[in-house]
Amino acid sequence: MTNSRSTRRVFLKSTAASTMLASGVAPAILGATDKTGAKPKVVGPEGHRYEVHHDTMQVPDHIKWQDTHGVAVDAEGLIYVKHRTKTAQVMDSIVVFDAKGKFVRSFGKEYHGGGHGIDIRRDDGEEFLYLCDNKGYIAKKTLKGETVWQQTAPKVDVYQGARPFIAKTPGKYGKGVKFSPTNIAFAPDGGFWVGDGYGSHYVIRYDKDAKAIGYFGGLGSKKGQFETPHGLWWDNRPGRKPGLVVCDRANARLQYFDVDGKYTGSVPDVLFPADIDTRGEIMVVPDLHARITLLDKDNKVLAQLGDDPAWRKQVLGDNFSMRREPSRWENGRFIHPHDACFDHAGNLYVAEWVAIGRINFLRHVG
Repeated sequence: MTNSRSTRRVFLKSTAASTMLASGVAPAILGATDKTGAKPKVVGPEGHRYEVHHDTMQVPDHIKWQDTHGVAVDAEGLIYVKHRTKTAQVMDSIVVFDAKGKFVRSFGKEYHGGGHGIDIRRDDGEEFLYLCDNKGYIAKKTLKGETVWQQTAPKVDVYQGARPFIAKTPGKYGKGVKFSPTNIAFAPDGGFWVGDGYGSHYVIRYDKDAKAIGYFGGLGSKKGQFETPHGLWWDNRPGRKPGLVVCDRANARLQYFDVDGKYTGSVPDVLFPADIDTRGEIMVVPDLHARITLLDKDNKVLAQLGDDPAWRKQVLGDNFSMRREPSRWENGRFIHPHDACFDHAGNLYVAEWVAIGRINFLRHVG
């Protein structure tokens, strides 16, 4: 496995698309109003201002969205969304849209009722989806949904006796160690790491052949320990020493590690960090507590989009009831950002953990 590209987004191949991007026009929904008829609001400081378009995807009738967990963009600009629906009717869990929000295809019935991470990497000249499903699976698939491989709990000592999610009893596990992965990060040697965010709080290292070769972390709040290692990313932004950064969600921090899993530092300027993406020198951290943080190459805060303590108090109140009540949602505000990725022009797609699903498009306007 060579020529691996560790990003949720890869450069466009199309000259026409590249021309569109160079002109500053993003290939997405850029109407004057969103689906509610409201004019999009602009959030963020100068240099990091984004026009917020809510609910931008045209979901087909055969898909019923509930929790939208993950979002990724391929080289052609297609948008891949991983969602979780708890309906009796089994439906596709991965839905693909074009840059205008039109439905392209869907697949992944085998992950119905699960959810979580989706990322894209180019291996030997071809792009593939890498999936984490919190029912207890990781998988590699083609962009059309064909399975390359699929695995359950890793074969390392700490997971001996591990049992995956019991499908007939949602949210329950068998006796023994839990394995409920949430997200993946690509290693520079063609391997990858998996965050067992809803399981046993380890980060597992895999080689280029998808064989588990090690792990680190475990439940706790000390340096190098985790409480919900929910998202992770190989941070190789210019001007930085490359390293693995992990969203240690319930400990309200980002933790850095070297390629061997040795702790190297942390970043405190987050509330409940869910996942990570980078573009150039900028890192984006969607925060489940109603904001999106942008960090520079030194991990200093550039912007905290949507940050408003009064709004956050409403969002988090009454057992997160707002996520189930769209009538209370406000234009230009976020509820629970769960994933985010840059597109090829520096715009952002944001997946939110809300009861009817929502993908926001944030157009960079200056």
